[in-house]
Amino acid sequence: MGASLRTGIVGCGGIAVQHAAALATLPESVFTACCDLDESRARALADQFGVPHAFTDLDELLHSGTVDALCVCTPHPSHAAIVVASARAGVHVLVEKPIAVELAEADAMVEAADRGGITFGGIFQRRFWPAAQRIRAAIDDGKLGRLTLAECQVRIWRPREYFARDAWRGKWATEGGGALMNQGIHAIDLMQWFMGPVTEIYGKYATLQHADYIDVEDTVVATVAFANGALGTIEAATTISPEFGFRVAVHGDSHATASVWERPEGVEGVIDIWTVDGTEEYLDVFAPGRATNPGFPEFHRLQIQEFLQAIIAGRQPAVTGAEARKALEIILAIYESSRTGRPVALPLDRAVALTAPPTPLVASMRA
Repeated sequence: MGASLRTGIVGCGGIAVQHAAALATLPESVFTACCDLDESRARALADQFGVPHAFTDLDELLHSGTVDALCVCTPHPSHAAIVVASARAGVHVLVEKPIAVELAEADAMVEAADRGGITFGGIFQRRFWPAAQRIRAAIDDGKLGRLTLAECQVRIWRPREYFARDAWRGKWATEGGGALMNQGIHAIDLMQWFMGPVTEIYGKYATLQHADYIDVEDTVVATVAFANGALGTIEAATTISPEFGFRVAVHGDSHATASVWERPEGVEGVIDIWTVDGTEEYLDVFAPGRATNPGFPEFHRLQIQEFLQAIIAGRQPAVTGAEARKALEIILAIYESSRTGRPVALPLDRAVALTAPPTPLVASMRA
């Protein structure tokens, strides 16, 4: 067996099971600890995966000498404090999306990781799809020419029961946003990873269907300008059939198009349009019975493995904390544009109060 790290999880509900399944089976990991404010939840996850230690106190875990690296699966607003404390203790950290809900917090996390000499990464497991890797390689090889246009579409469904599952869901104070911050961020990350830096955003958000039980957005549209002069569009909604899922398409001046589609949500994204380098491929993603591969937990596993390998090798992971910050900045710029009714330039001034929720469009519609 090669080198391995003692690993743990902070936050033992929901997505933590995907992380635990990876940590329990990867050769780079010796899964040693679970931590949650709810002792029964920490012990339940520890018992499920045969983990020897269960904690309810983060500081106790960090100073117990039982872990070298942590996966953080807690609600979004708690991420910053956990990462900063971990950095001070010299423990490496991989954080679920979004890495934070404020730019100042994200920057504090990156700075603390640099000071502490730890490896800090953010989860964007969809980058590890073969289809996404294929598009990124084609862009790097110049096969699309100069990129000119991008489309980012998130059309999924979240029922009332989803928001009732945990007290933090659907609230600005405890989730930091909705259709963008918690769901659309994956597709936004892919779009900016393909297209490059964003320089300006104009967007609008509304709460059109879930307003009786959430106060965050469920519907968003935005236009995007990129540093290379390209333009793009973002659509995100949690009010639509889950059969559509997530789709990101890019176009270049070589007259080439490459598109990855996760349909329905939760399966591995595949190439649905590919007109690159003289090759044409069109996948009928609406065909009945089309074979699909589950997107969970395999691509979480691949990213967690790559993160642990980066620590062992002394290199940066594929998705650093600074890289994960980029999608957060785009989302906060959309919120700010909706609040002010004006285009917003990037990079953002982190001192601007971008976390204040925009005036809900639903309010003006009901007036």
